[in-house]
Amino acid sequence: MKKTTFTVRRIDAEKPFSLADVPTAPLTEPKKSELDAVRSEISELSGRLNKLQLRLHSSIEHGVLLVLQGMDTSGKDGAIRHVFSYVSPLGVRAEPFSAPSEDEQRHDYLWRVHAKAPRRGELVVFNRSHYEDVLVTRVRGWISKAVCQRRYEHIRDFERMLSDEGITIIKCYLHISKQEQRERLQARMDDPDKHWKLKASDFEDRRLWKNYIEAYEDTIAATSTDYAPWHVIPADSKLYRDYFLMTLLVETLDGLKLKPPAASFDLKSVRLD
Repeated sequence: MKKTTFTVRRIDAEKPFSLADVPTAPLTEPKKSELDAVRSEISELSGRLNKLQLRLHSSIEHGVLLVLQGMDTSGKDGAIRHVFSYVSPLGVRAEPFSAPSEDEQRHDYLWRVHAKAPRRGELVVFNRSHYEDVLVTRVRGWISKAVCQRRYEHIRDFERMLSDEGITIIKCYLHISKQEQRERLQARMDDPDKHWKLKASDFEDRRLWKNYIEAYEDTIAATSTDYAPWHVIPADSKLYRDYFLMTLLVETLDGLKLKPPAASFDLKSVRLD
Protein backbone atom coordinates (compact mmCIF):
# COMPACT_ATOMS: atom_id res chain seq x y z
CA MET A 1 0.00 0.00 0.00
CA LYS A 2 1.33 3.41 -0.93
CA LYS A 3 2.61 5.35 2.06
CA THR A 4 0.99 8.69 2.86
CA THR A 5 1.24 10.95 5.89
CA PHE A 6 -1.23 8.52 7.44
CA THR A 7 -2.25 5.05 6.41
CA VAL A 8 -4.01 1.83 7.35
CA ARG A 9 -2.65 0.12 10.43
CA ARG A 10 -2.81 -3.66 10.66
CA ILE A 11 -3.14 -4.64 14.30
CA ASP A 12 -0.67 -7.08 15.79
CA ALA A 13 -2.23 -8.51 18.94
CA GLU A 14 1.25 -9.12 20.36
CA LYS A 15 2.04 -5.39 20.44
CA PRO A 16 0.55 -2.56 22.52
CA PHE A 17 -2.39 -0.92 20.77
CA SER A 18 -4.24 2.35 21.27
CA LEU A 19 -6.64 4.03 18.85
CA ALA A 20 -5.27 7.37 20.04
CA ASP A 21 -2.00 6.49 18.29
CA VAL A 22 -3.69 6.12 14.89
CA PRO A 23 -4.51 9.39 13.04
CA THR A 24 -8.07 9.76 11.75
CA ALA A 25 -7.09 12.33 9.10
CA PRO A 26 -4.01 13.62 7.21
CA LEU A 27 -1.56 15.38 9.50
CA THR A 28 -1.55 18.32 7.10
CA GLU A 29 -4.22 19.55 4.71
CA PRO A 30 -3.71 17.67 1.40
CA LYS A 31 -2.94 19.78 -1.66
CA LYS A 32 -5.29 19.65 -4.62
CA SER A 33 -2.65 17.75 -6.58
CA GLU A 34 -2.51 15.09 -3.84
CA LEU A 35 -6.28 14.69 -3.84
CA ASP A 36 -6.31 14.45 -7.63
CA ALA A 37 -3.64 11.74 -7.42
CA VAL A 38 -5.77 9.76 -4.95
CA ARG A 39 -8.81 10.04 -7.24
CA SER A 40 -6.68 8.82 -10.14
CA GLU A 41 -5.48 5.83 -8.10
CA ILE A 42 -9.06 5.01 -7.11
CA SER A 43 -9.99 4.95 -10.79
CA GLU A 44 -7.13 2.54 -11.52
CA LEU A 45 -7.93 0.40 -8.49
CA SER A 46 -11.60 0.16 -9.49
CA GLY A 47 -10.70 -1.71 -12.68
CA ARG A 48 -8.45 -4.11 -10.80
CA LEU A 49 -11.07 -4.70 -8.11
CA ASN A 50 -13.73 -5.47 -10.70
CA LYS A 51 -11.46 -7.96 -12.50
CA LEU A 52 -10.40 -9.69 -9.29
CA GLN A 53 -13.95 -9.91 -7.96
CA LEU A 54 -15.11 -11.54 -11.21
CA ARG A 55 -12.31 -14.09 -10.87
CA LEU A 56 -13.37 -14.77 -7.30
CA HIS A 57 -16.95 -15.29 -8.44
CA SER A 58 -16.10 -17.52 -11.39
CA SER A 59 -13.47 -19.71 -9.73
CA ILE A 60 -15.67 -20.70 -6.76
CA GLU A 61 -12.56 -21.65 -4.78
CA HIS A 62 -12.50 -18.93 -2.14
CA GLY A 63 -14.91 -16.64 -0.37
CA VAL A 64 -14.15 -13.23 1.12
CA LEU A 65 -15.74 -11.68 4.19
CA LEU A 66 -15.25 -7.95 4.76
CA VAL A 67 -16.30 -6.82 8.24
CA LEU A 68 -16.93 -3.08 8.68
CA GLN A 69 -17.21 -1.73 12.20
CA GLY A 70 -17.02 1.80 13.55
CA MET A 71 -18.73 4.44 15.60
CA ASP A 72 -22.00 5.92 14.32
CA THR A 73 -21.45 8.04 11.14
CA SER A 74 -18.01 6.47 10.54
CA GLY A 75 -19.03 5.78 6.95
CA LYS A 76 -19.90 2.10 6.72
CA ASP A 77 -22.84 2.70 4.37
CA GLY A 78 -20.90 5.23 2.30
CA ALA A 79 -17.87 2.95 1.95
CA ILE A 80 -20.05 0.10 0.69
CA ARG A 81 -21.84 2.40 -1.76
CA HIS A 82 -18.70 3.99 -3.18
CA VAL A 83 -16.20 1.11 -3.18
CA PHE A 84 -18.56 -1.50 -4.58
CA SER A 85 -20.15 0.76 -7.19
CA TYR A 86 -17.20 -0.24 -9.37
CA VAL A 87 -17.85 -3.98 -9.37
CA SER A 88 -20.43 -6.30 -10.88
CA PRO A 89 -23.25 -7.19 -8.46
CA LEU A 90 -22.65 -10.85 -9.32
CA GLY A 91 -21.13 -12.51 -6.29
CA VAL A 92 -21.27 -9.44 -4.02
CA ARG A 93 -23.65 -9.19 -1.07
CA ALA A 94 -24.00 -6.64 1.75
CA GLU A 95 -25.48 -7.79 5.04
CA PRO A 96 -26.45 -5.24 7.72
CA PHE A 97 -26.77 -6.28 11.34
CA SER A 98 -29.08 -4.30 13.59
CA ALA A 99 -30.56 -5.28 16.94
CA PRO A 100 -31.44 -9.00 16.92
CA SER A 101 -35.07 -9.99 16.43
CA GLU A 102 -37.01 -11.95 19.04
CA ASP A 103 -36.34 -15.18 17.15
CA GLU A 104 -32.61 -14.40 16.80
CA GLN A 105 -32.35 -13.69 20.53
CA ARG A 106 -33.58 -17.22 21.24
CA HIS A 107 -30.55 -18.67 19.40
CA ASP A 108 -26.87 -18.31 20.20
CA TYR A 109 -25.53 -14.89 19.17
CA LEU A 110 -23.50 -16.30 16.25
CA TRP A 111 -26.45 -18.15 14.72
CA ARG A 112 -27.71 -15.25 12.60
CA VAL A 113 -24.17 -14.33 11.60
CA HIS A 114 -23.10 -17.76 10.39
CA ALA A 115 -26.22 -17.97 8.23
CA LYS A 116 -25.05 -14.92 6.26
CA ALA A 117 -21.38 -15.83 5.90
CA PRO A 118 -20.04 -15.97 2.32
CA ARG A 119 -20.16 -19.01 0.12
CA ARG A 120 -17.12 -19.78 -2.01
CA GLY A 121 -17.23 -17.41 -4.94
CA GLU A 122 -18.87 -14.65 -2.90
CA LEU A 123 -17.59 -11.39 -1.47
CA VAL A 124 -19.83 -10.49 1.47
CA VAL A 125 -19.72 -7.23 3.41
CA PHE A 126 -20.93 -7.18 7.00
CA ASN A 127 -22.21 -3.71 7.91
CA ARG A 128 -21.72 -4.21 11.64
CA SER A 129 -21.40 -7.83 12.63
CA HIS A 130 -20.95 -10.39 15.39
CA TYR A 131 -18.73 -7.81 17.05
CA GLU A 132 -21.79 -5.89 18.20
CA ASP A 133 -22.20 -8.72 20.73
CA VAL A 134 -18.97 -7.74 22.49
CA LEU A 135 -19.29 -3.98 21.96
CA VAL A 136 -22.84 -2.70 22.52
CA THR A 137 -23.59 -5.49 24.98
CA ARG A 138 -20.46 -4.69 26.98
CA VAL A 139 -20.83 -0.90 27.00
CA ARG A 140 -24.52 -1.13 27.93
CA GLY A 141 -23.73 -3.59 30.71
CA TRP A 142 -25.84 -6.39 29.25
CA ILE A 143 -23.05 -8.97 29.58
CA SER A 144 -20.43 -9.47 32.26
CA LYS A 145 -16.68 -9.19 31.78
CA ALA A 146 -16.41 -12.97 32.00
CA VAL A 147 -19.04 -13.47 29.27
CA CYS A 148 -17.29 -10.90 27.07
CA GLN A 149 -13.96 -12.72 27.42
CA ARG A 150 -15.66 -16.03 26.61
CA ARG A 151 -17.20 -14.50 23.49
CA TYR A 152 -13.78 -13.37 22.31
CA GLU A 153 -12.80 -17.04 22.33
CA HIS A 154 -15.97 -18.00 20.46
CA ILE A 155 -15.31 -15.37 17.81
CA ARG A 156 -11.68 -16.42 17.30
CA ASP A 157 -12.79 -20.03 16.89
CA PHE A 158 -15.66 -19.08 14.57
CA GLU A 159 -13.35 -17.06 12.33
CA ARG A 160 -10.71 -19.78 12.34
CA MET A 161 -13.33 -22.26 11.14
CA LEU A 162 -14.37 -19.92 8.30
CA SER A 163 -10.72 -19.41 7.37
CA ASP A 164 -10.04 -23.15 7.40
CA GLU A 165 -13.00 -23.61 5.04
CA GLY A 166 -11.64 -21.22 2.43
CA ILE A 167 -13.05 -17.87 3.58
CA THR A 168 -10.61 -14.95 3.68
CA ILE A 169 -11.55 -12.48 6.42
CA ILE A 170 -10.77 -8.76 6.33
CA LYS A 171 -11.85 -6.78 9.40
CA CYS A 172 -11.83 -2.98 9.29
CA TYR A 173 -12.47 -0.43 12.00
CA LEU A 174 -13.42 2.88 10.35
CA HIS A 175 -11.64 5.36 12.61
CA ILE A 176 -13.22 8.81 12.96
CA SER A 177 -12.66 11.56 15.49
CA LYS A 178 -15.32 12.71 17.93
CA GLN A 179 -15.31 16.14 16.26
CA GLU A 180 -15.91 14.60 12.82
CA GLN A 181 -18.81 12.59 14.22
CA ARG A 182 -20.29 15.78 15.65
CA GLU A 183 -20.17 17.46 12.24
CA ARG A 184 -21.74 14.47 10.50
CA LEU A 185 -24.53 14.17 13.06
CA GLN A 186 -25.24 17.89 12.72
CA ALA A 187 -25.33 17.57 8.92
CA ARG A 188 -27.94 14.82 9.24
CA MET A 189 -29.98 16.92 11.64
CA ASP A 190 -29.88 19.83 9.19
CA ASP A 191 -31.01 17.73 6.20
CA PRO A 192 -34.63 16.46 6.31
CA ASP A 193 -33.74 13.82 3.70
CA LYS A 194 -31.33 12.27 6.21
CA HIS A 195 -33.48 12.37 9.33
CA TRP A 196 -34.37 8.71 8.79
CA LYS A 197 -30.74 7.81 9.45
CA LEU A 198 -30.85 9.24 12.96
CA LYS A 199 -31.73 7.18 16.01
CA ALA A 200 -31.98 8.23 19.65
CA SER A 201 -29.27 5.67 20.40
CA ASP A 202 -26.82 7.60 18.19
CA PHE A 203 -26.78 10.43 20.73
CA GLU A 204 -26.82 8.09 23.72
CA ASP A 205 -23.80 6.24 22.29
CA ARG A 206 -21.98 9.53 21.68
CA ARG A 207 -22.17 10.28 25.39
CA LEU A 208 -20.50 6.90 25.92
CA TRP A 209 -17.70 7.64 23.41
CA LYS A 210 -14.86 6.84 25.83
CA ASN A 211 -16.49 3.55 26.85
CA TYR A 212 -16.89 2.52 23.21
CA ILE A 213 -13.29 3.39 22.36
CA GLU A 214 -12.09 1.24 25.27
CA ALA A 215 -14.36 -1.60 24.17
CA TYR A 216 -13.09 -1.38 20.59
CA GLU A 217 -9.46 -1.34 21.70
CA ASP A 218 -9.93 -4.43 23.87
CA THR A 219 -11.97 -6.24 21.21
CA ILE A 220 -9.56 -5.49 18.38
CA ALA A 221 -6.54 -6.52 20.46
CA ALA A 222 -8.25 -9.74 21.58
CA THR A 223 -9.48 -10.84 18.15
CA SER A 224 -6.84 -9.69 15.65
CA THR A 225 -5.26 -12.91 14.41
CA ASP A 226 -3.11 -14.06 11.51
CA TYR A 227 -6.16 -15.63 9.85
CA ALA A 228 -8.54 -12.73 10.60
CA PRO A 229 -6.56 -9.53 11.19
CA TRP A 230 -8.01 -6.17 12.14
CA HIS A 231 -7.13 -3.03 10.17
CA VAL A 232 -7.73 0.50 11.41
CA ILE A 233 -8.72 2.74 8.50
CA PRO A 234 -8.58 6.53 8.94
CA ALA A 235 -12.09 7.69 8.03
CA ASP A 236 -12.43 11.45 8.68
CA SER A 237 -11.79 11.90 4.95
CA LYS A 238 -14.30 9.94 2.88
CA LEU A 239 -11.98 10.03 -0.14
CA TYR A 240 -9.03 8.54 1.74
CA ARG A 241 -11.32 6.07 3.52
CA ASP A 242 -12.48 4.68 0.17
CA TYR A 243 -8.94 4.68 -1.23
CA PHE A 244 -7.52 2.78 1.75
CA LEU A 245 -10.35 0.25 1.76
CA MET A 246 -10.15 -0.34 -1.98
CA THR A 247 -6.38 -0.77 -1.81
CA LEU A 248 -6.74 -3.30 1.02
CA LEU A 249 -9.32 -5.28 -0.94
CA VAL A 250 -7.21 -5.34 -4.10
CA GLU A 251 -4.10 -6.41 -2.20
CA THR A 252 -6.03 -9.18 -0.44
CA LEU A 253 -7.63 -10.51 -3.62
CA ASP A 254 -4.28 -10.30 -5.43
CA GLY A 255 -2.79 -12.41 -2.66
CA LEU A 256 -5.25 -15.22 -3.37
CA LYS A 257 -3.58 -15.76 -6.77
CA LEU A 258 -6.95 -16.22 -8.45
CA LYS A 259 -6.96 -17.63 -11.96
CA PRO A 260 -9.87 -17.55 -14.39
CA PRO A 261 -11.37 -21.03 -14.79
CA ALA A 262 -10.92 -22.81 -18.08
CA ALA A 263 -13.82 -23.24 -20.49
CA SER A 264 -16.02 -26.26 -19.88
CA PHE A 265 -15.45 -27.52 -23.42
CA ASP A 266 -12.77 -27.49 -26.12
CA LEU A 267 -12.81 -24.02 -27.64
CA LYS A 268 -10.66 -25.22 -30.53
CA SER A 269 -13.53 -27.36 -31.71
CA VAL A 270 -15.75 -24.31 -32.21
CA ARG A 271 -16.01 -22.63 -35.61
CA LEU A 272 -17.89 -19.38 -35.79
CA ASP A 273 -20.01 -18.91 -38.92
